[in-house]
Amino acid sequence: MSAAITAPANAVPSAKRRSAKRVLPGFGLTLGYTIFYLSIIVLIPLATLLFKTFELSWDQFWTTISAPIAVAAYKVTFGASLIAALVNLVFGMLIAWVLVRYQFPGKKIVDALVDLPFALPTAVAGISLTALLADNGWIGQYFAPLGIQLVFNRVGIVFALIFIGLPFVVRTVQPVLEDFEKELEEAAGSLGASRWQTFYKVILPAIGPALLTGFAMAFARAVGEYGSVIFVSNNIPMESQITPFVIMAKLELHDYAGATAIAMVMLVISFVLLLLINGLQSWQRKRSGI
Repeated sequence: MSAAITAPANAVPSAKRRSAKRVLPGFGLTLGYTIFYLSIIVLIPLATLLFKTFELSWDQFWTTISAPIAVAAYKVTFGASLIAALVNLVFGMLIAWVLVRYQFPGKKIVDALVDLPFALPTAVAGISLTALLADNGWIGQYFAPLGIQLVFNRVGIVFALIFIGLPFVVRTVQPVLEDFEKELEEAAGSLGASRWQTFYKVILPAIGPALLTGFAMAFARAVGEYGSVIFVSNNIPMESQITPFVIMAKLELHDYAGATAIAMVMLVISFVLLLLINGLQSWQRKRSGI
């Protein structure tokens, strides 16, 4: 009788051990599908890009990627993307803060408008910004008499990249702020900390990794933007031409190897920058103990 009672008791930990080894049912199948899907969607296209670039000799490759028109396009693309991502870092955090901490009429409408750049076609966004910021637009007409042109230059590019990158910061920071414990702020205030000290030493370390993630996503999205930028930029070579436009121009001339060479440079630079940002994000998490 005692042996019969003991056997089921020993079977329970054994079942737990077996279930602990495999968190998801069918792990082998799901892992294989994941690798296959990522290979089809990500790895194979990137490998094709790499192999197409190998059609050029090293001298041809270097001549293509270091051409003055290409270097100028790199500067415009990454410079405008960095400025736009930094602007979104600040104002995206403010918008997320308002949406989380305050109640006001029309809050749900404002919250829904944040996602509008996700759903809006980039060409429509470019046309809207042009109509808004042009010299005869609703906003541009007030700056034109002052000699300030908001579109058809690098300023217009930055505006377009800010528009399409804002939701990434807001939607990344918002859930972190919602989970943040307000008791920590109250404790800091009771210990004599000012509002700035509370934000800098209590709130910012908690939302820092999310801010860096949103910044990285907004920056990466801006680097590859094409549809909206071509409407707000005059696309003058050496002045306001972005790298995706240079790639499209080479494709139209059937210079596929040259286009993939410049695309490879964009890929490598973007990957290195994202790697550095992720490393900084990991360091921030370890430093703040998150």
